[in-house]
Amino acid sequence: MKNVLRFLAQALLYVPFMAIVGYFSTSPAYHHLAPGQALVRLSLSHAAQRKVECRERAPEELAKLPPNMRAPLDCPRERAPVTVELEFDGQLVVQVVAPPSGLTRDGASTVYRRLPVAAGTHRIVARLKDRVGGDFNYVRDVELELKPGRVLVIDFHAATGGFEFKL
Repeated sequence: MKNVLRFLAQALLYVPFMAIVGYFSTSPAYHHLAPGQALVRLSLSHAAQRKVECRERAPEELAKLPPNMRAPLDCPRERAPVTVELEFDGQLVVQVVAPPSGLTRDGASTVYRRLPVAAGTHRIVARLKDRVGGDFNYVRDVELELKPGRVLVIDFHAATGGFEFKL
């Protein structure tokens, strides 16, 4: 008799729990993007050039330093901020100045943006500047067809020449 009451109590507790889990597994409906839209993700991490160039120490200056500190070059660690711009069909949609990370500002700058856009063919211009002064030193201009519900990832690798567009 005790076992029957235990199974009945478990059933009374489990059935509502299963109903709640079943309801929330199908409702409310989740839509990743609105119909007719594609997603563009700009995601990059890049260590910019140093803010100040290395300088050669004079022999008198080296003589004043302890023997273990006598490096002939003095190179400050701080890096320049990274400036990124993303243009869609002639309209600037992202403009970011990302400071370098780290306590001494010598780490990589990180940028992440998520942009829902209308599906279709778009002319995309991506620009990056990783030095103090001057113009953008990495520019990529492409024309891509973005299909509804698809994701375009824009990444950056200086070693391979700059921006990469992955559909």
